[in-house]
Amino acid sequence: MLGLLRRIENPQRLPEFHFVDSSGIKRTLADFSGKTVLINLWATWCPPCRQEMPSLDRLHARLGGDDFQVLAISTDLNGISVVQEFYRTAGIVSLEAYMDQDGETENTLKVPGLPTTLLVDKKGNAIAVRVGPAEWDSEEMERVIAAMRKQQSGAEKQ
Repeated sequence: MLGLLRRIENPQRLPEFHFVDSSGIKRTLADFSGKTVLINLWATWCPPCRQEMPSLDRLHARLGGDDFQVLAISTDLNGISVVQEFYRTAGIVSLEAYMDQDGETENTLKVPGLPTTLLVDKKGNAIAVRVGPAEWDSEEMERVIAAMRKQQSGAEKQ
C-alpha cells in the first residue's frame, strides 16, 4: 500500500486558505467541517492531473456524502470556464469545480507539484498526502482511505 497515500506522522491543522466554487462564492475548508475531505490540487494543462480526474469523479460519486467530500481545486489562471469545459468533455459529473483563483491555496499548502492530494480529517488536520496521479477509485485506494479514516476516528475517541 506504500505509494498510494503517505501517512503524515504528526497530523497538523491546515492553515486557513480560501478558494471559490463554480458560482464564484468564496469557500474555506471550514465549510466542510465534520467531513473527511480529499483535497486535490490540479490544472487542466497538467496531463497527469487530467488523467486522474475521472477516477476522482468516480470516487466522489461512490463515497461522497455527509461524511466525505472530494475537493478538486484547479490552479488554472484562465477561470472557471476552462475547468467546466474540461469537466464536460471528460464526462466529470460528480465533482464540483473549485478554483484557486489567486494562487493562495497552492502557496499556503506549499504544493510541491501537480497533482497534489491531501486527505484531511474531520477536524481539518492533514493526515496523508500524495504527490502525483493515482487511480483514486481503485479498490486498494478506497481501502487505504477507509483505513486512514477509521484509524483517525479511533484516535479522536481516545
